[in-house]
Amino acid sequence: MPDRTYYAPHGGHPPQTDLLTGRAVFTDAYAVIPKDVMRDIVTSYLPFWDNTRAWILARPLSGFAETFWQAILEVAPGGGSDTPETDAGAEGVVFVVEGEMTLTLSSERHVMTPGGYAFIPQGSDWTVRNDGDQPVRFHWIRKAYETVDGIDMPPAFVTNEQDVAPTPMPDTNGKWATTRFVDPADMRHDMHVTIVTFEPGAVIPFLETHVMEHGLYVLEGKAVYRLNRDWVEVEAGDFMWLRAFCPQACYAGGPGPFRYLLYKDVNRLASLST
Repeated sequence: MPDRTYYAPHGGHPPQTDLLTGRAVFTDAYAVIPKDVMRDIVTSYLPFWDNTRAWILARPLSGFAETFWQAILEVAPGGGSDTPETDAGAEGVVFVVEGEMTLTLSSERHVMTPGGYAFIPQGSDWTVRNDGDQPVRFHWIRKAYETVDGIDMPPAFVTNEQDVAPTPMPDTNGKWATTRFVDPADMRHDMHVTIVTFEPGAVIPFLETHVMEHGLYVLEGKAVYRLNRDWVEVEAGDFMWLRAFCPQACYAGGPGPFRYLLYKDVNRLASLST
């Protein structure tokens, strides 16, 4: 597998001479948060996290995408948390894009580097520390776990993208592939966080329209993405937030691969109670 690069925001602030025209958009079907709006002024601080700031990309909103929360955390040297999750019902995925951090999960210590991926079940005992001399930046995706009588909770695990072979999509000659960290048929999991890779010129050749909500963070490359009725240019560092049933497709623009981290909710009947 080739060495991979992962885009991470660094903040900062634009000069007064910059034009305010940009690519950010929020509609009733989708939102695009481009990399150039991930500035210092929009960061948040989180309870029980030391020397840490977060770009919060998605949170449950009534009438929009309702199932997940996603943020990019930047932890300075010496920072981290011994109580990272304050919601006992939340499961999570951590994906490292820059730097090195130590994740202790169920008393087992893991040094995570770019491409590092951890699944953290609800109720887990875990901590995060930056023991190095450079900031670490990582995605943290959270969802309220939906228990089902007769189905066990999935176990925790830690791996790296480099150790997981991508699965080519049928009839694409390997131009479109998905790196899956769990078996899609494993009913214990109610969310999938995967990495989707398109080689230059590859396409999603139809308008996907489905019940799953999406968060898509572009790790590498560029593309033209179809979102509902609009064609939108996106590149490494941009985030797309898609409501259920938002039509979607894309053309990968090249010259290198177009890759994104993808969240979707899966494997559960929709609740009919209010």
